[in-house]
Amino acid sequence: MSTSVVNTGAEGKTWGGGNEPLKASYGKMMMWFFIVSDALTFSGFLAAYGFSRFKFSETWPIADEVFTHVPFLHGQEHPMIYVAFMTFVLIMSSVTMVLAVDAGHHLNKAKVTLYMLLTIIGGLIFVGSQAWEWATFIKGDFGAVQTKGGNIIQFVNTDGHRVALRDFVVAAPTEREQHQDKNGLWFVGEGSLPTYTVNDVIHGLEAHPEILVRTQTIDEHGKKTILSREESLHQLKTNGKHVVEGANLHENEYGSPLFADFFFFITGFHGFHVFSGVIINIIIFFNVILGTYEKRKNYEMVEKVGLYWHFVDLVWVFVFTFFYLV
Repeated sequence: MSTSVVNTGAEGKTWGGGNEPLKASYGKMMMWFFIVSDALTFSGFLAAYGFSRFKFSETWPIADEVFTHVPFLHGQEHPMIYVAFMTFVLIMSSVTMVLAVDAGHHLNKAKVTLYMLLTIIGGLIFVGSQAWEWATFIKGDFGAVQTKGGNIIQFVNTDGHRVALRDFVVAAPTEREQHQDKNGLWFVGEGSLPTYTVNDVIHGLEAHPEILVRTQTIDEHGKKTILSREESLHQLKTNGKHVVEGANLHENEYGSPLFADFFFFITGFHGFHVFSGVIINIIIFFNVILGTYEKRKNYEMVEKVGLYWHFVDLVWVFVFTFFYLV
């Protein structure tokens, strides 16, 4: 019995078989598989953020009021300036990575070394800036009061500008005892007590008639609602629960705690990717210096790391858009 082989014409095409589909090596294909799966993960996170923001749009913090700090310019508000700088640095590091890959195609070790170094420096600046931004966000700048219903009330002057608690509140000289294992439940923990109590804030508000309360609810003009003098005192006296300073996973002086949860998780997850990329880039950088890839007559490892780095930069463009611009 004879068998015949049918020639489909696929043998000569790219997907006709072999170990390099699309003329890409195994390492490149695996990097692309990782990037696609990671892109789906980030998409899920950002979709959840978008859904939550849409659902709580009336009480969501305004980015221009949250991200206003710049290193070495304490007390000055420059909305989005430093975040824009971080974004520019990361995008430029992607450019230097492109130049490193191109230099590798031409087997130019000196240029690969230079551009890889610049990429690493850009990544370190971004990671350091993100750490500083986290620290600033956690520490806070103005302080607020959380109501019994879980909402945040802030304080402004008659011109509508934010006023920090320290500018009109004086802490009472009474000593407040902090919860400890020896004087409470052994399984209950407690963080540091806030600088002021709600009574301190009430006394400060009564002594400064130019200070008003601003709720976290956004009106039809895209501005947060400012209460009258009488409404401000009534709201604070009847609904004030405790003072909030900064932001964490439980409370947020800028508004909804859900915003802080997403901010820490998504930017932290991306920051971990950038930090991992910097470590990998450093390893590849030293391999370039040692001449590892020059001996192989190809710099494909630089190209594979470049794919990961471009992906990290592209993800930040979406994170930047969702958190800071929209």
